[in-house]
Amino acid sequence: MNNYGIIVLLTLVITFSIKVISELLNVKAASSGLPAEFSGIYDEDAYRKSQEYLRSTSRFSLVTAGFDLAVLLLLWFSGGFNVLDQYMRGYGFNPVVTGILYIGMLLLAQSVITLPFSIYRTFVIEEKFGFNKTTPAVFVSDLLKALSLSILLGGPVLAAILWFFQEAGPMAWLWAWAGITFFSLLLQYVAPAWIMPLFNKFVPLEDGELKSSIMQYASEVNFPLTGIFVIDGSKRSSKANAFFTGFGKRKRIALFDTLIKNHPVEELVAVLAHEIGHFKKKHIIINMVLSLVNLGALFFLLSVFMNNRQLFDAFFMKDVSVYGSLIFFMLLYTPVEFILSLLLQILSRKHEYEADYYAVSTYSGGAQLAEALKKLSRNNLSNLTPHPLYVFLNYSHPPVMQRIMRIREHFTNFSR
Repeated sequence: MNNYGIIVLLTLVITFSIKVISELLNVKAASSGLPAEFSGIYDEDAYRKSQEYLRSTSRFSLVTAGFDLAVLLLLWFSGGFNVLDQYMRGYGFNPVVTGILYIGMLLLAQSVITLPFSIYRTFVIEEKFGFNKTTPAVFVSDLLKALSLSILLGGPVLAAILWFFQEAGPMAWLWAWAGITFFSLLLQYVAPAWIMPLFNKFVPLEDGELKSSIMQYASEVNFPLTGIFVIDGSKRSSKANAFFTGFGKRKRIALFDTLIKNHPVEELVAVLAHEIGHFKKKHIIINMVLSLVNLGALFFLLSVFMNNRQLFDAFFMKDVSVYGSLIFFMLLYTPVEFILSLLLQILSRKHEYEADYYAVSTYSGGAQLAEALKKLSRNNLSNLTPHPLYVFLNYSHPPVMQRIMRIREHFTNFSR
């Protein structure tokens, strides 16, 4: 094994080891006593159930991560990457078509192999803890829709990337970056109206106290709303959420029906004030720009390692190719991606604090955001005492206790 292979193998083993350690520490950090802040929100049975849910999901996460690593190593060291490549080359298609079939077969195999885990999580773990509302028919329908979208949208995108790097010469990375950037922005614009409704019904919020309160607040903060929608989240899970999507004339605020069911008007408006805070603070634009910059850097580095013979030797490949370069470079890029993910999650947690601050500072009922967070934690069986290492590695949001403390501190300052 050459240096490239050693780097990839060490990265895989180290990142898996870090995951195991953080999961174990996180389970161990679960407090046996209910934090006083949540008295009256959780009862003893509910809190015990949340800890059981943490242990179950942690075990499941470790098993799936271990399985994924084992499958990848088996495919690698059995020469499976090369066997599949030689088989696909035997059809005599041009390099772009061969690449689409090669990557498509790998992704399809991954989906089939991991399907039992998805079924187990949905129909065993989520069912056991009262979350699952997905029927087998909906589950299969979602799979087929996701597969169709992958073929209809992902196929042409992959073909474009392969063609650029096959035909466009030294500046291929720049053309690929420009093309995918345009496609990503277009997708952000059309997804709320054309793609997301394939999976969920978006029903305009009915006239009433909630809509009036939302519209009044939006007017006060000069946030033009073109749509407030209710999503049938209860079709798949009892968990609740709210989000902001789209831009321009297609901006939408979406509320899960499960969220509306479990929270009074002031709490719901406070949650939406938080979401509007992300827009007002330019978090969505910042994240989009960072994502596109990262994509550009990735394409540039890919061009540097394109058709690198040593990289292909590390994976026991007979022939070099653009599509092989794409796969093996992504594995080599894993440590960079890991570090970037940590930095982005630090930024994301900072953004969540800023959005909380915006909600408290602009909405008279902003303190109700803390109450909403407590109820959401209860309904979603969230871990109230996560280990700091686990938070650092995995949390895009700050732990709920820290958010509540900050919200109360902000509200106290504004009340003086």
